[in-house]
Amino acid sequence: MSMTRIRPLIMDPSRRDEPCAHCGARAYSVCSAIDSKDLERLAVLSTQMTVEPGRSFIEEGDPAEHFFNVTSGTAKLFKLLPDGRRQITGFAGTGHFLGLAVSSSYSFSAEALEPMRICRFSRPKLRVLLDDFPAMEKRLLEVASNELVAAQEQMLLLGRKTARERLASFLIGRADMPTHCLGYQPSPTETVRLPMTRNDIADYLGLTIETVSRTLTKLKGEGLIEIPSSSIVVIKRHTALVGIATGETEQG
Repeated sequence: MSMTRIRPLIMDPSRRDEPCAHCGARAYSVCSAIDSKDLERLAVLSTQMTVEPGRSFIEEGDPAEHFFNVTSGTAKLFKLLPDGRRQITGFAGTGHFLGLAVSSSYSFSAEALEPMRICRFSRPKLRVLLDDFPAMEKRLLEVASNELVAAQEQMLLLGRKTARERLASFLIGRADMPTHCLGYQPSPTETVRLPMTRNDIADYLGLTIETVSRTLTKLKGEGLIEIPSSSIVVIKRHTALVGIATGETEQG
């Protein structure tokens, strides 16, 4: 991995636990399995880094030497097809832990959509930590299981749902703010941030950008959502949108 793509943060060595103790993502992530008294050890094993928009911090095919914990910002995850086309497979936000379901090389790439902060852990060092903290290892296994469920849901999204159902599912998924901490799930929000482009959304949902724009406009016309800006959608009728996402509501 090219180190020109990500920049380490300079930390005061006399306050080694501070990045973890004051990390806003701790409540959302697998790191919550570590007691406060042990945070210094966790911080020593991690490298805090910033990633500029448009930069990659995981490259498909590179040796899988690290895990990554997203502490702020959003990344798009994607795979490249043999003919050069790109398929976005997901979006990772605060609290997401990346790099678990890999063998000797990464099976996907991750690119920052906005300014990001991440914690990078080397696989061998984290393995030693998990030997001493089984609660964190259990949490990581739960995360890996959730990733399999998410992959199955994405297959359903692309294989069976209509364009309207896909977009409703996407907005509800963003509103529900899924995290990797099973003991902490924030309440759904009406205001949905969309740091990705319409083209990214179309790529993820297997639609054209025209279909995404047209469907959003129709949902707005029906009073289900408001679109104050290209990066914000406000859900006005959450239950109705869930009904569309699950196929329980007739198509409009």
